[in-house]
Amino acid sequence: MPKSQYRVYVIELSKRVFSENTRFRNANPQFNGALQCLYVGMTSKSPKERFEQHKKGYINKKGHNLSSNIVKKYGLYLRGSLFNHISPVTTRTEALKLEEQLALELRRKGYAVWFN
Repeated sequence: MPKSQYRVYVIELSKRVFSENTRFRNANPQFNGALQCLYVGMTSKSPKERFEQHKKGYINKKGHNLSSNIVKKYGLYLRGSLFNHISPVTTRTEALKLEEQLALELRRKGYAVWFN
């Protein structure tokens, strides 16, 4: 059986998230409005499939909501140019670390970013 592969992905959000969502705004005090608002996540599915789950709402078998309300409400599309260069990894722990590293790197570049 092949090992699971985890990928990080980036979704562009409507800039309305910055004005309408206090938690998002508070997480991004450096944001000056020049670049976009983004969501960074990680998944064992394809980024496209995961984006669709966020938009439709996804409840797993245990009854947990695995959709980000921020993506459901404000998600526009995948930003492949910001994540396609990152190779998949084999453990969830590695993927979570990559997710955080990418999110913080994008914040340093001037994007407003949400990640879990």
